[in-house]
Amino acid sequence: MRAIQVREFGGPEVLVPAEVPAPVAGPGEVVVRLAVADVIYLHTLLRGGWGGDFFPLKPPYVPGGGGAGRVSATGEGVDPGLVGRRVVARASTGYAEQIVAAVGDVVEIPDGLGFAEAASMLHDGATALSLARSARIGKGEWVLVTAAAGGAGSLLVQLARDAGARVVAAARGERKLSLARELGAEVTVDYSQEGWQHRVREATGGRGADLVFDGAGGALSQAAFEATAEGGRFVTYGTADGGFAEIDPQAAERRRVEVRNALAAGPPEQADVRELLTEALTLTAQGRIRPAIGATYPLELARDAHVSLAERTTVGKSLLLISEE
Repeated sequence: MRAIQVREFGGPEVLVPAEVPAPVAGPGEVVVRLAVADVIYLHTLLRGGWGGDFFPLKPPYVPGGGGAGRVSATGEGVDPGLVGRRVVARASTGYAEQIVAAVGDVVEIPDGLGFAEAASMLHDGATALSLARSARIGKGEWVLVTAAAGGAGSLLVQLARDAGARVVAAARGERKLSLARELGAEVTVDYSQEGWQHRVREATGGRGADLVFDGAGGALSQAAFEATAEGGRFVTYGTADGGFAEIDPQAAERRRVEVRNALAAGPPEQADVRELLTEALTLTAQGRIRPAIGATYPLELARDAHVSLAERTTVGKSLLLISEE
């Protein structure tokens, strides 16, 4: 079958089209013929060899984390009635015509929802919903969302708005800020401009944001932390700036800011992810949230998707279109 392999760790050029054996469903598993594969920024970091302690990958490997399509085969102990069903599936690969997934990592797609919209929710929908729930968004609070035009960030803007919060969206460039305003941000700030955290404070009446969703990570996290109000909450989950946030615990204690790294505890339980993904798909089907799909590529051009993400030119969600299901 057609797939993309990472032949060795390196830049986007190491993403190479290849023919690989089709997967076979084992006990408790299904094979999904993908229509759309999910692409997230994390894939670009792993391709470069980052994060080996968290994600032990050894080239050659097929990158990705699943997608949306139809069940084509079931393994022992799995209901054969699933064959032909439209599903999203989380897996250890994704840039391929077919993937194998545990049946517990498969969720049916609601009627009326397309494969592209469903695939967009696979990781970002579950992540955004989990963050919004655990952060206890309060009505009337100022909420700062960094990387606000990304897959998860764009959903957090909508979820915060729907919870009655006042949203400050931070992103790079007018195209991304325009999307954030369209999704409900009251204030937008370009964090490519020096001192952007001070503009966040000005917009919030000098206090700062009561709650920060840090999807940027790296150096941008420190500025986002400075924009957090005393006694506020700072939730970090992103690596868009090349690494996890490193917030000084003494500074956080001094300012009474509750800092939480959403990734520190490792991956969530399968049942929790399944429940979050199911709700995210339902909210999308109901039109209460929508993915901002900004870029789609054929499977063979996966490297172009990675280049665009690395160069920060992608606005919204990136997907690979694999078949015309």
